[in-house]
Amino acid sequence: MSLSPAPIVTDGIVASLYLERLRAGLPGREIAVCVLPDGEQHKTLVSFTTVIDRLIEHKFRRDCCIVALGGGVVGDVGGFAAACYLRGVDLVQVPTTLLAQVDSSVGGKTAVNHPRAKNMIGAFYQPKSVIADTATLTTLPPREVGAGLAEIIKYGLIADAKLFAWLEENIENLLALDPAALELAIKRSCEIKAEIVAEDEREQGKRALLNFGHTFGHALEAIGRYERWLHGEAVAIGMEMAANVSAELGWLDRTERERVSRLLAKARLPHAAPGVAADEVLEHMQMDKKIARSGLRLVLLEGIGRAVLSPAPERAVLREAIERQLR
Repeated sequence: MSLSPAPIVTDGIVASLYLERLRAGLPGREIAVCVLPDGEQHKTLVSFTTVIDRLIEHKFRRDCCIVALGGGVVGDVGGFAAACYLRGVDLVQVPTTLLAQVDSSVGGKTAVNHPRAKNMIGAFYQPKSVIADTATLTTLPPREVGAGLAEIIKYGLIADAKLFAWLEENIENLLALDPAALELAIKRSCEIKAEIVAEDEREQGKRALLNFGHTFGHALEAIGRYERWLHGEAVAIGMEMAANVSAELGWLDRTERERVSRLLAKARLPHAAPGVAADEVLEHMQMDKKIARSGLRLVLLEGIGRAVLSPAPERAVLREAIERQLR
């Protein structure tokens, strides 16, 4: 019995580190490799088409299984290609960054960016499996580690006050890539995401809570042409902005608001976006996927570990919350 073909989607940096090891783990399978350029700025329809062209070139049929080896960009582009090729083929995610292991590889969202807005073109498409090897994190640059920590901090803020408190005590261990600390943080993050996605796979309600800080962060990424900040860095600034709104509404008290900023700073994440205009952020936020017919909605905090999806407050409140993180 022949084994299913396993086309691999990866990027140049990851390929140089782990491609041959992955090949060795897939004996007896037809393998074709599609190597994409690295970086969020390449999460585009051009890269998606590159993958599709490779699949067609090798005449892969519906029995193939795309293996996405890399970070969030590779996972998203490879996943979207799997969702679309022949109306859907099997997908396995092999995330190699902290952010991908705790967030983007889990839950079935796949997408590419549009120049005006992030993740506007995509599909919900669940992988058959996610294989996360924490040993791959030892080759990450420090900024990539921080970007992943931003998403872990997000889980504590939206759903688990105990996780947030644990992070306050253990963030240095995570920055040092302590294996035991990483295992605990990754496991708990995936548990929280899985619980939420199981209730609302297609983001009709509760799943939107996973986007805490992302409405602001996605706007910043687009303004920076997907080059100025890593995704997690933009989300960290976005979480500061969302926390400002929550505090202005009286939902987040001063002590908790300070804890948010203090932990993000300990994770060595940026807190401000100097040189960006508030009006530009507000304009890009109007392209957010969570906008309902009634208008823009935001994920806000009623306290650490308690997030809610709420209609956005009046523009003056939003502007002030944004401007505090632009100075």
